[in-house]
Amino acid sequence: MNKLVVGNLVHRPLRSLISCLAIAIEVIMILSITAILMGKLNGFKDRTNGIGMDMFVRPSTTNNFIGMSPAGASIKVAEVLSQIPHIKVVAPVNIQITTSLDNIYGIDFKTYDGLLPFVFLSGGPFQGPNDVIVDDYIGAGKKVGDTLQILNHPFRISGIVQHGKGGRKFIPIDTMGTLTGTEGKATAFYLKTEAPPKYEEEVRKSILATSGMSQYNVITTDEYLSSMTPSALPGFNIGLRVVIGIAVVIGFLVIFQSMYTAVMERTREIGILKSMGASRSYIVGIVLRETGVLATVGILVGILASFALSAALEARFPTLDFVINVPYVWKSVLIAFVGAILGALYPALKAASKDPIDALSYE
Repeated sequence: MNKLVVGNLVHRPLRSLISCLAIAIEVIMILSITAILMGKLNGFKDRTNGIGMDMFVRPSTTNNFIGMSPAGASIKVAEVLSQIPHIKVVAPVNIQITTSLDNIYGIDFKTYDGLLPFVFLSGGPFQGPNDVIVDDYIGAGKKVGDTLQILNHPFRISGIVQHGKGGRKFIPIDTMGTLTGTEGKATAFYLKTEAPPKYEEEVRKSILATSGMSQYNVITTDEYLSSMTPSALPGFNIGLRVVIGIAVVIGFLVIFQSMYTAVMERTREIGILKSMGASRSYIVGIVLRETGVLATVGILVGILASFALSAALEARFPTLDFVINVPYVWKSVLIAFVGAILGALYPALKAASKDPIDALSYE
């Protein structure tokens, strides 16, 4: 049977190639969309973890993706928080997301640097209200003193730092307030505590017990990062289901058309096999084995192409956070293989149901 399966596939090379490519595209679509979405999420987690905060305080109206909600807290809250025992640093931040999903951090340099110092590759802190600090990705090909447009305003690069400290572009928090109409406001307050996590619960209770602070959310960094799951990402699951649905339909239809046409073209061959005593299960097995070979080759090509695409995009767009998630590799394999088998099932049953006399007389 195996020789017959391979012979049938080799005899029709173009159809076999198209079927394999359809399965490969199905796998690439699934892995690519998950790589982009999971990459964004994991990249956000890594940069948040690199800020150096142990806890943060934010208004209860702010959603998990800080920056998607307007700055709604008075910056003076920082003074209140700094008086609470076991808090070493309070860093107010005003984060804005541009239409290109670019996070711009408005910071007080002294306190933000106090969480975990910036690692300057060139230049230094802000020298004026129109200065910007950028990370090494944004600063690639640029130098200190160059001009960068941010929020439709020209900024002078005062320093280039190592990436991974929250955002990629940092401007003075007062300038951020002026440009966005949020003067004196902050999105959140990042805290560095003594001997974490020893005093974190005590700090939380003290903050919430402080007059005027009961409506704020107080959360540890570990709690925050553990809550950042795909279901918390707006539209993640919907987008993933749509792409997987489209990919499955493409793979199903191509395999169905390929195997149905192959069965029609091999009517006499099927008649000969049945006249020689081939059972229905034997005929079904031939068609499904052919499909299994096509699906296996297509899946392998799709996985290899996805990793090649990941490497190419990482080299070309280092800030893209295109990360292939291994669990989704196995999911894509299962989805593509099952979809292909289902697409071949009807043609296989149709082939098995042919009457050998009619099949032999078929022209």
